[in-house]
Formats: sequence, C-alpha cells, structure tokens
Amino acid sequence: MEHRLTTPDNTPYAALILRLGLGAMYVAHGLTKLLVFTLPGTVGFFESMGYPGFLAYVVTFAEIGGGLLLITGLYSRWVALALLPVLLGALQVHFPSGFLFSSEGGGWEYPAFLVMASLAQAVLGDGAYALRNGLNKARTTAAI
Repeated sequence: MEHRLTTPDNTPYAALILRLGLGAMYVAHGLTKLLVFTLPGTVGFFESMGYPGFLAYVVTFAEIGGGLLLITGLYSRWVALALLPVLLGALQVHFPSGFLFSSEGGGWEYPAFLVMASLAQAVLGDGAYALRNGLNKARTTAAI
C-alpha cells in the first residue's frame, strides 16, 4: 500500500513549497545586493571577479523580479530556467573555494543545490496556489 504523502496528488503542493522557497531565496539575494552591498558595491564585486559591472544590475533585478514571479506562481518553469545563468555564475564564483559553503569564500555546494532545485521547479511547474492557475481558470470560464 502506497503512503498518501507519496501519491501524485501531492505533486502540486511539492511544487508550491519549492516555488516559495526558491522565490524567497532569489528575492533575499537580490535585495541584499541592492540594500546591503548597494548596487555600486555589487558592481565592484562583479568587476573584481572578472564580470562586466553592468551584470550586477541585471542579476540584482533578475533575482528580485524572478523571485517575485516564482512566489506568485507566474511562469515558474520558464523563470526557473531563465535564472539558471545567474546560479551558474554564482557556481563559477564559488567553485575555487571548495565544496562546503561554510568554507572561506563560500563553497559551491549551495549554488549547485540551487541549480538542481531550479531544474526540479522547471520540471514540476507552477504547482498549487499559483496565480497563473487562477488566470487560466478565469480565461477558461470566460470562454464558456
């Protein structure tokens, strides 16, 4: 007998939990770049790592905007995939520090985990309580 928590009926809730966690993480990281390190400080860090400074703006606003889209459940598959380059950049920055994120300079385990979590979100989709589900339902009702 299969346990109830492992049934496919719970997949939308698993997607919801993952979506909220990833969304909150992205918003928090984007706001940290904006409010704590400031955009000029983030630009300086990006340049010190060999990245063009303008990418600091792109990454900051991609994290905040993408995180909000994930939290609300709008196009979660595409948002999770679109944010993969941000995570791959973070993975590249942290790779020289070793595996453990608690290492000096932060290791690559956390960005690697986030890559996997984002891929899982892309496979799962929006999940339960997604704003997009409500919009689709409204369109279907209006068409009838």
